[in-house]
Amino acid sequence: MSDSHDRLAPFFHPALFYSTEEEYLDGVGSFVRGALEDGQDVLVAVPGSRLKLLKEVFDGEHGRIAWTDMTRAGRNPGRILSMLQEFADRPKPVSIVGEPIWVGRTPAESWEATRHEALINLAFEGRSLSILCPYDTALPEDVLAQAYRTHPVVGDSTAYRASSGYTDPHEVSRDCDVPLPEPHDAVVIAFGGDDLARVRDDADHWAAAAGLSPERRTDWLLAIGEATGNSVRHGGGRGRLRMWRADGEIVAEISDRGRLADPLTGRRRPDPYAPTGGRGVWIMHQLCDLVEIRAAARGLVLRLHMSVK
Repeated sequence: MSDSHDRLAPFFHPALFYSTEEEYLDGVGSFVRGALEDGQDVLVAVPGSRLKLLKEVFDGEHGRIAWTDMTRAGRNPGRILSMLQEFADRPKPVSIVGEPIWVGRTPAESWEATRHEALINLAFEGRSLSILCPYDTALPEDVLAQAYRTHPVVGDSTAYRASSGYTDPHEVSRDCDVPLPEPHDAVVIAFGGDDLARVRDDADHWAAAAGLSPERRTDWLLAIGEATGNSVRHGGGRGRLRMWRADGEIVAEISDRGRLADPLTGRRRPDPYAPTGGRGVWIMHQLCDLVEIRAAARGLVLRLHMSVK
């Protein structure tokens, strides 16, 4: 695949469409070899089955390639960007392969991964960096269509071209605010500034009854504490917590009258000394298996998912 000209651009973010293992190894392999020949280190963050294939091809280059199973590191798509940024901030030039959507992702996860793909373009705008994103053509048609909107460049194992569907990242992020399905049998707790300790106790007892382990309940309570605290500080002083069980997981939804001005909030590791904050949302992403964020007309809605398996 010829991409030497495109690599001269400050930020190169192509989607690579593949149908077979041969096409995958050809397209991704060409990208990785080109980066290694340029003297770069490479992060390869792809699903485990694809990781195994690539490791066999690049067996002698393990010292220059960082391998990450995306099904674990990126189970929550909101965690991926900070992982990529940490690698990109190395003092030497690097390239990245990131495959955030694979066959088997739930629709909710795919929407948040699509948002992630759009926000990559904001987070790395103007930087000298290449991030290749492979897409299996067996993915649903709507997922593949979104890939054209989130990548300035698209291609297959033969060539890249400009994407005719590329769309402003802010617009794509707003489009990812699809309506959330209504839960069944949710526990509802209204809260204000004086109720946070009670909310924590109620959430602890409810999660224990739902079968969440003591270790995971620590994460659950910390995430809910950050979300409810943000509602009091930034969401009008009050909020509503709903909790319910669904398909082997528990879900907490926190809604308030807040706004999320920066779509990158919580997706980049926050500066502890920065006055703009973002620490709470970042912590939620690190602790939960999925975080869904919706900027609704009435305010902000966060859904925190945690597996009980």
